[in-house]
Amino acid sequence: MAAVLLTTLLIILISLLIRVAYDTLSCYFLTPRRIKKIMEKQGVRGPKPRPLNGNILDMASLVAKSTSHDMQTISHDIVGRLLPHYVLWSKQYGKRFIYWTGIEPRMCLAETELIKELLSKYSTISGKSWLQQQGSKHFIGRGLLMANGEDWYHQRHIVAPAFMGDRLKSYAGYMVECTKKMLQSLQNEIETSGGREFEIGEYMTRLTADIISRTEFDSSYEKGKQIFRLLTVLQHLCSQASKHLCLPGSRFFPSKYNREIKSLKMEVERLLMEIIQSRKDCVEIGRSSSYGNDLLGMLLNEMQKKRGNGFSLNLQLIMDECKTFFFAGHETTALLLTWTVMLLASNPSWQEKVRAEVKQVCNGGTPSVDHLPKLTLLNMVINESLRLYPPATVLPRMAFEDIKLGDLHIPKGLSIWIPVLAIHHSEELWGKDANEFNPERFASKSFTPGRFIPFATGPRNCIGQSFAMMEAKIILAMLISRFSFTISPNYRHAPVIVLTIKPKYGVQVCMTPIDPPT
Repeated sequence: MAAVLLTTLLIILISLLIRVAYDTLSCYFLTPRRIKKIMEKQGVRGPKPRPLNGNILDMASLVAKSTSHDMQTISHDIVGRLLPHYVLWSKQYGKRFIYWTGIEPRMCLAETELIKELLSKYSTISGKSWLQQQGSKHFIGRGLLMANGEDWYHQRHIVAPAFMGDRLKSYAGYMVECTKKMLQSLQNEIETSGGREFEIGEYMTRLTADIISRTEFDSSYEKGKQIFRLLTVLQHLCSQASKHLCLPGSRFFPSKYNREIKSLKMEVERLLMEIIQSRKDCVEIGRSSSYGNDLLGMLLNEMQKKRGNGFSLNLQLIMDECKTFFFAGHETTALLLTWTVMLLASNPSWQEKVRAEVKQVCNGGTPSVDHLPKLTLLNMVINESLRLYPPATVLPRMAFEDIKLGDLHIPKGLSIWIPVLAIHHSEELWGKDANEFNPERFASKSFTPGRFIPFATGPRNCIGQSFAMMEAKIILAMLISRFSFTISPNYRHAPVIVLTIKPKYGVQVCMTPIDPPT
């Protein structure tokens, strides 16, 4: 009897080992080789990958070299600096080429018609790859930004109402209140210490974190700010994920990198659970009839609803959505504001035009939601800032099924990477002044679809873009009404990529109050 049991266990163990060996062989060698052959037959080629790490070391070396020195002037010709591998390989292989991040094959696609087709038609059968999800799983988990297929579809429908209609407009009050505090802190600094130079990025980061803390957690926003600080550190660690080989089981290695990430993730989720449990306790003991009107309250209310589609919104997913909102809700907007202030400080004539428009439209007062559509010059400036310094330099989509894209057959398992930064700076699409600040190009709303995609496009576009644009307009309108600003002589222009495009040394501006506060 014992011999039979032992034989059975050995057969099961050997079967499992064979399955693991086959899956590993398929993942690391057979599938990438198959995809490579399919694309080469269609004339799509690229640099030769190295075993296991693909072209990661080549890209890292090129970026390290291109960003090893600061730019001599405030030039917006930054594609060669930030995406040197794209510039090199597109010259060698054309607009379509394949490169490898580890074992993941990626096709670069810069043709606007095909981009439009991909983003509009294939939202449920394309999405984020396993490698991308691994790189961000500890940071934002499986929230909307990293969800795929049916999970993405159901999450999108649950979250969408938070960024529409009257609920969206209700956030304007938080934005105005928080901005007033920030402006007053600038005024106080000038009056008490006589300081005029400010690193405006620090102020914008704190401001947008304060706003998202209030819109997401309302009365619990102080704990929200603690979460923000921890997530900032966690984001920095996760941005280094590509430097660590994503081998099977690598996340379980007792490395310093893994230990730090695990510790930070546990602390973030502990704080989130404290906020969530407090809301649940208030409802259970009758102190409140709902979980609140903020973003967290909306998600907790949705969790109680029964759905016939089989989708379940659980506490882990709610925490992942909260982390996603934090990243998308403050990081990208803070950078948009920082780069826009830099552009306006460098272009005083446009600063004066926008200031005059804000004064006329808002009658010298605080901007309201009704004022925002009338701030056309400000909108043009913001769009030009998004074009020159988009929040995301690339848009990734992996094919989960075979896809027909124009004349291309895209096999299952191939990731398509859209080089947003390169498209936004293309002379072919934008003219000879593509690398210059010229908001007038947005005076007309009619231009080729697919060439301006700071928030993506199609069903899977950025769900918070209306929130971000409303926030940016309110903050900039209030700032430009209260202060004039110029670029400090200490500013060093050195854009770098750390998940998003950031100023390496911050943006130093000299600020002068226009009118005394009322």
